Amino acid sequence: MVASINDMFNSVMHSISQSLLTPVMVILAIFFIYALANLGILLSEYYKRRKLKFDIKPLIAQMLAVKDQQSPDELINIIKASQLPPSHKEVLITLAETSNQSPEFRESLALKMVEDEGIIAAKRLEKTDIIAKIAPAVGLMGTLIPLGPGLTALGEGDIQTLAQHLLIAFDAAVLGMASAAIAFTISKVRRRWYEEELSNLETIVDTLLEILK
Repeated sequence: MVASINDMFNSVMHSISQSLLTPVMVILAIFFIYALANLGILLSEYYKRRKLKFDIKPLIAQMLAVKDQQSPDELINIIKASQLPPSHKEVLITLAETSNQSPEFRESLALKMVEDEGIIAAKRLEKTDIIAKIAPAVGLMGTLIPLGPGLTALGEGDIQTLAQHLLIAFDAAVLGMASAAIAFTISKVRRRWYEEELSNLETIVDTLLEILK
């Protein structure tokens, strides 16, 4: 009776594990394609950034030059003409338009908007971060699942079937590691870019708050 239950349990577990092979390989293919697409986007973005070479010093100097003006219109025009990311321009323009509000309100609003930009940057990194962390595990699943039938085929002397299953296992391992490596590189580079952008935004926001006092 116990042996029968064990055999049934092993059969069910084997069926479940083998049924996961196709979804695992599909997921690995999606990971790899997504990582490659983002690598192309990253290279394009890197080329644009090298071309722009944005420096906040001239922007801050321009803003300080109009510090004594009563109207924020000139500040807004300077911000619009800058090479800041569009979302950062919106933050600064919104802040400049609160010139009639209290300093406490402006500081709270500035803190909230800068935090929101940090959250948005983190969300942009989520997908590649996830791929970098779980692609090796999914690749390992795709490596281990075909080994069961492969070992069975080896016991039966079926070398051709063993070779087919080993090929699937190697492909899964390569796709998993390649996807993780590409995604990790993308996240690492983009994280550095976003941290630099947020640092620039914080500096410009502090300058703007000082001007609006």
